[in-house]
Amino acid sequence: MAAVKVINHTPFVPRLPKDVPLPPSPADSTSPPPPVKKKSRKSKTKEKVKEGVQGIKRQGEQERGNANEQHESEMPQPEPLKPLTWASLTDSNSNSHPPIFTKDGSHFFSIVRERIKIHSTSSGKVISTLPGPQDDGHQDIITSAILSANNAFQLITVSLDGTIKVWDFLEGILLHTINLEQPIHHVCGHEKIKDYVFVATAKAKKKGSSDGNEQPKSNRSAKASSEESCIILRVSLKPQNPASGAKWHKSSQITPVGKTRYTAGLAVSASGEWLIAVAGHKAYVAQMSALKSGFTKYVSPDALTCLAVHPLEDYFATGDAKGVVRLWYCLNQARPVVANVEKRSQTSELHWHAHAVSSVAFTTNGAYLLSGGEEATLVIWQLHSGKKEFVPRVGSPIKNVVVSRSSAAEEEYLLGLADASFAFISSATLKLSRVFSRIKLDSATSSAWASSSSATPLAVHSLSSTLVLPSSHPSSLQTYSPSSSTLVAELEVSPSNRVSRQEEKMLEPSRVERVVISPSGEWMATIDRREGDESFRGEIYLKIWWWDKKSAFWILNTRVDRPHGLNKVTSMSFSPSDENWLVTTGEDRNVKTWRIRSTKDKKGNVEGMCRCSCGPVVCDGLLVSWTSRSSFGSRLEMPRDSAWSPDGSLLAVALDGSVALYDSISNALHFTIVCSECPKISSVRFIGHHGQYIAVLGGPNLVVCDIINRSVRWHRRHNHPYVTLVPHPYQDTFVTIHRSPSDTTIELMVYSISSSTPLLSQTLPFGIRNLVWYPVPNRFARSRKFSLVGVTHAFGVVLLGHDIDITDEASLSTKALQKGLAVPKGSLFEEMFGVPALTDVSHNAVSSTIDTSLPWKSSETGSVFDAPAYLMPPMESLFEPLINGFLKLRLKENVDEEHQSGIQGVADEMTAEPMDIEEPAFIEMGKVSKDDILDTFIPFFKDITGLPDYPFHSDTRPVALTLPTTPSSHHAKPAPRTVASQKPNPNVSPKKQASTPSVPAKTGKKRSRHSLV
Repeated sequence: MAAVKVINHTPFVPRLPKDVPLPPSPADSTSPPPPVKKKSRKSKTKEKVKEGVQGIKRQGEQERGNANEQHESEMPQPEPLKPLTWASLTDSNSNSHPPIFTKDGSHFFSIVRERIKIHSTSSGKVISTLPGPQDDGHQDIITSAILSANNAFQLITVSLDGTIKVWDFLEGILLHTINLEQPIHHVCGHEKIKDYVFVATAKAKKKGSSDGNEQPKSNRSAKASSEESCIILRVSLKPQNPASGAKWHKSSQITPVGKTRYTAGLAVSASGEWLIAVAGHKAYVAQMSALKSGFTKYVSPDALTCLAVHPLEDYFATGDAKGVVRLWYCLNQARPVVANVEKRSQTSELHWHAHAVSSVAFTTNGAYLLSGGEEATLVIWQLHSGKKEFVPRVGSPIKNVVVSRSSAAEEEYLLGLADASFAFISSATLKLSRVFSRIKLDSATSSAWASSSSATPLAVHSLSSTLVLPSSHPSSLQTYSPSSSTLVAELEVSPSNRVSRQEEKMLEPSRVERVVISPSGEWMATIDRREGDESFRGEIYLKIWWWDKKSAFWILNTRVDRPHGLNKVTSMSFSPSDENWLVTTGEDRNVKTWRIRSTKDKKGNVEGMCRCSCGPVVCDGLLVSWTSRSSFGSRLEMPRDSAWSPDGSLLAVALDGSVALYDSISNALHFTIVCSECPKISSVRFIGHHGQYIAVLGGPNLVVCDIINRSVRWHRRHNHPYVTLVPHPYQDTFVTIHRSPSDTTIELMVYSISSSTPLLSQTLPFGIRNLVWYPVPNRFARSRKFSLVGVTHAFGVVLLGHDIDITDEASLSTKALQKGLAVPKGSLFEEMFGVPALTDVSHNAVSSTIDTSLPWKSSETGSVFDAPAYLMPPMESLFEPLINGFLKLRLKENVDEEHQSGIQGVADEMTAEPMDIEEPAFIEMGKVSKDDILDTFIPFFKDITGLPDYPFHSDTRPVALTLPTTPSSHHAKPAPRTVASQKPNPNVSPKKQASTPSVPAKTGKKRSRHSLV
């Protein structure tokens, strides 16, 4: 058995009775001291031995402390670091309120906590952001928003801070604010009721009824649905004193309508004569002409969850918690004599959903009704026939459905999903046309399954500069690029059932617990586990994935069933050496290493290993796979963590109270470091690029050890336990995270191996589940700056470090939006006569959108024929782009060569006969300026105005009309043709010659005929 050297062991020194320290004095107390009992001789002996042992321990700690101080004084102290900054890569919370389209449908608004983001409909990018809490924005969560009935370029927002704000979203400025001093949950309006909006405000609590523990903002909306009641108010948007100059004003008129439970929807009918609210098990209806009479209540069998009004007729639709969509025909009934009476209405039911319906919406023509929910399936109901169509597997549970009301393009359906992504569905093909998503993480869904697993998967892929993160479902991972702020791909590690019916027991899904990526970036290892029950034994898989550079995607290479039996895997890491070894530790007290399988054939060639420079990939038709290399462990202690030295020569394994260092090749135990300060070690890491030091975490204790000297550098005990430790890859520094009593804040500290005094101590306003190093490109390798990425307790992703340059959409400066497309200004000639027919090729709008470098591919045109025949574009609109895809554009040089060769061939065939008018020069009209064309017609216009019959000419003197000169008219006029025997007669009077015509002659090519003799 290998020898074990114990570090931090103090030799036993016998103490004389006079050297035994006295026990510490008791703390001051007002209570009377307990009665003193007489101690026996045995108890006195035991106490003396115990006190002696405690004194020895204190002496050893004092000696180690003096040694730590001596080490710290010998080494140079680094300078303190600047505080870290952070940027969030995820939206903090996806709002349940549906997005709002602009009137032309070119942009839509989304609500993200206290901010309003303006997205482009075509690209999905955030174009602008309305001011937030730091400026003139809302100070609490925005709950609802609508477009103004007075101005289509104004947006009205309401918030839990009790204010109504009117924005000019084109310029990004706040127009005015109305304060109701009560939390507002919903707002609605109508074009026939201008300068007024209807809001659902929370009923004010009685004094003394509020408890001292105030709920966080993220939990208020969830708690309000079960405890709060609402009051519906009609509020005038005109302030009382608009000229006062205050930041907010009171409304000039507020009319209460009635009381309800917490509202799930608030809307005005299409005619503008009815106000509808749904809350609890009731639908509340009030007539606009008699608002003071209150609501008429209509009872629903189940709790209502959403509301939508028909765009043309006076009826509305609701969804409930049992998955039933119900149409209500109660708006034209006679009002009861007694107000606030519960009634039953004529309804029709549409039932397909197994879970609660989260959103319903009518199409613009009112012929179809859309519904969505937890099943991640959009249902399209045809109202007159009751038939339905489906758009399944949209990617995540549907939170809201909106219909694009743009008249320029085809109608589209916008789905707001639970993972904060947006999906557009074409109404013609009923297929996903485009999806805009960043990081797919739903805090509500992720928190439900995170409690069963202590680890959160997180890794950085160096080849693609992407992050591997947990997805909205526990059995999947997602790849995200922080540089481009785009979601690259989603990997389903373990296929799982995503939706189950209410009457069936919820299936336990597989959960991805750990993920690591090799330093080369070619391999990724994952651990997914599914807990067992009475009827199911449980399963756990180690899966190793290979990075395919061509498809830029992870491909499953090897699957190992139960790598440590049914026990949980406690750690996993790749070796930094060229061997690409993988080590795993488990609760079965074993440490296992894995390697790439390589076998030799009869000729001695290595099969499965590529002999070229592409690395270990598919070669000679054989696929590389992974297999077990070695297995060793301890009978008494459980390995909880493992770490490789920077050069891969040592493997450190954290046991219960010690750290064992093994040789990576032979697995021989070099020595063991016993940390008496850490009775239960949870994490171990090598510090620095030389690997001379290791840092050990165990509860609230932090110990730094020197491997070469085999001694403890220093020890520090904190008030709260440590969560994780991340070393700097090039410096002798590292970061630690402390667990706080609440999940809302954490304490971050940066240490150096030279001192137990932290270089930086900073409090962050969020909790951290996992933290890893994030390499920043174009940064000096020896820089002391830190760059980290972590997953918060609310399942947000943040970048931490110095000089974080990732653009946060929440901090985008507000900028004005374009009111329309920028149309190029035409010249005066184009305004008078239109666009010239002979223009440059680049002016052709159709040709500019066709890529003529590639042939027309049938796969690209297949989507055109998915639509019905009556929605197909006309054939003449397809012909020209199709021909342009086959034909090649002729260059100017080729045209000039062909033109010159053609002129030379014609000149050889033609006889040298004089011409009356020369051939016009070849002029490219695309290179002729429009101003030059207009200047050419100026003399022509002057001559027209000089004619005697010009009606608007003031001078009656005749003016000779001359044609405008062209570049070709400067040549000498050719002499008239004559027969060789015929001579001109000099006696001919000039009066008998032909006179100049008084009208412009028709220009063109004229050939003279031979004289007849």
